[in-house]
Amino acid sequence: MDWQALLNSVIHWATTAGVKIVIALLIMIVSFKIINLIGRRIEKTSEKKHADKTIMRTVAYIFKLGMKIIVAICLVGYVGIDTSGLTALVASLGVCVGLAVNGALSNLAGGVLIILTRPFRIDDFIEAQGFSGTVEDIHITNTKLRTADNKVVFIPNGALSSGSVVNYSLKDTRRVDEVFSISYAADFNKAKRILSEIVEAHPLVLKDPAPFIRVSEHAASSINITLRVWVNSGDYWTVKFDVLEAVKERFDAEGIEIPFNQMDVHIKND
Repeated sequence: MDWQALLNSVIHWATTAGVKIVIALLIMIVSFKIINLIGRRIEKTSEKKHADKTIMRTVAYIFKLGMKIIVAICLVGYVGIDTSGLTALVASLGVCVGLAVNGALSNLAGGVLIILTRPFRIDDFIEAQGFSGTVEDIHITNTKLRTADNKVVFIPNGALSSGSVVNYSLKDTRRVDEVFSISYAADFNKAKRILSEIVEAHPLVLKDPAPFIRVSEHAASSINITLRVWVNSGDYWTVKFDVLEAVKERFDAEGIEIPFNQMDVHIKND
């Protein structure tokens, strides 16, 4: 083996193609950092100018992805790699890739649909696909939810855009619905008065619309009284738990019995 010729070949490669590769890597690192910096600036624009956070994050994501692809293609040409072969390879793999990303394309279309129609936005509390939580981010292919117990769920946008979504943050007010059961021997008018006093005394219960308190059912073992009050959306759980606790305390103090399920069994002897 001619070691001198091999050494000359290595030196020649290092001074020609090797230098180009090093320069290309340096350009790629610097370019990617600049692109990431611009992407972060785009995201911060939504905070400074009160722009839509969902759209600005999506724009920043698409910008960073597109610019990085353009930089990579340019550097491949700069290094001297023939891209015509890559074109033929991409064409031959087109069918396989199309089948593989069929679900991804559906999620991509769903992401575009969500961004355009905006059934929910970042920071909204929603329920969809069997999960409920706060929307932390809307990517082009999936949506990131943070559940009440601090779990992170990624829901594909294809299923999310074609399924039912409950948005709890879209309206400023919500209605708290509760049903309280009392025994047939108890005074239901007294129970209604107690419920009325509890909700009227609660500072977070809205006066308009007025609270609704009526007997709603003669059940097998109880008289059921339905309570409906309106609250600001952010006060929903506070009011719900406060009312449940206050009703239990007042019913016990006033002698209003909350019955258990009962069944009368009659034995017939032939």
